[in-house]
Amino acid sequence: MMLLAAAPPTYSAWLPAPPPWAERALDALNSYPLLAAAVVVAVFYVLAKLTDFLLVRGIKRLTRRTVSELDDDVLDRLHRPIFLTVFFAGLALAVADVVQLVWLRDATLHTLATILILVWLVALMGVFRLLLDALGRNSENFPLIEDRTIPLFDIVGKILLVGGASYMALMTWDIDPTAWLASAGVIGIAVGFAAKDTLANLFAGFFIVADAPYKLGDFIVLDSGERGRVTHVGIRSTRLLTRDDIEVTVPNAAMANAKIINESGGPWEKERIRIKVSAAYGSDVDQVCATLEEVARVHDHVCPEPTPRVRFRTFGDSGLDFELLCWIDEPVLRGRLSHELNMEVYKAFGRAGIEIPYPKRDVYIKTMPDRNDAKEGA
Repeated sequence: MMLLAAAPPTYSAWLPAPPPWAERALDALNSYPLLAAAVVVAVFYVLAKLTDFLLVRGIKRLTRRTVSELDDDVLDRLHRPIFLTVFFAGLALAVADVVQLVWLRDATLHTLATILILVWLVALMGVFRLLLDALGRNSENFPLIEDRTIPLFDIVGKILLVGGASYMALMTWDIDPTAWLASAGVIGIAVGFAAKDTLANLFAGFFIVADAPYKLGDFIVLDSGERGRVTHVGIRSTRLLTRDDIEVTVPNAAMANAKIINESGGPWEKERIRIKVSAAYGSDVDQVCATLEEVARVHDHVCPEPTPRVRFRTFGDSGLDFELLCWIDEPVLRGRLSHELNMEVYKAFGRAGIEIPYPKRDVYIKTMPDRNDAKEGA
């Protein structure tokens, strides 16, 4: 290893000559390649520490004065890759001069470069996610980035970063990516047939995020009967948490082709519930309507607007069929409030003396059989 080469003639006029003791030290190091390599690694380690301290720590002192924590988080993600980049440069110089076998030297250098690419890939993916979250919180200035589109941008960004890192890794190993891309078309056709369900779920995930028939936190009902809150929208599947605290995972391809009832959609999240009740024939229908409206009006979790209302639906087989219509704040409250309103209706009807009918049958006997005829038949 030649730590000090002769200076070019062009720069000999202004390049100072090293002192005699430095020349002797350099000559001694050049005689021991392993020792010289260790010195190079140590020097670059110190240089990496200085770079990390001056570039990252110095900038961080300025970013701490800002209101946002985004710049601090970005620097926390980048300081390690910056340190490793400088340090790996020293390792590469040491390996290039110490290792004499060409194939071993090249393999070591390529491995160091690949590790560095992976380190930067992980760091940039973290920075990208931080930027997405920050833009999502500031969605009034960036309308394209909101809660429902963040997964789409996250997927696209990760694909681009991984693709760029893969291209650089192939170039590092002196592999021409063009041939790989050409063969990837043929391989892609075979993989497409073999993993058509996975690809269908992947593309369906993109369409779901773009079209947004539902979003995180919505209460939805599928045509297969599942009802729950959306807890995750991924590239392969959507997860629902039912009212029984059971997580249901549905493939995105099935979600894309299913009829979905979004109970949290529409102009507001409020939902109207219907309480069906019957009153006996002969009841005062005005009193029944007033009683049902009062039950809904005094309930704490029934919305005052729109106002509760009662509809006389039909003349039933056993009584008069009414329906109490009222609005609740969230679809998740439907089961509990239906129970509470049914309880209150029953109590209110009892206090008001309104009878709740049940099926009755009247049997009419036109003629009674003669006793003599009955004895003869016996």
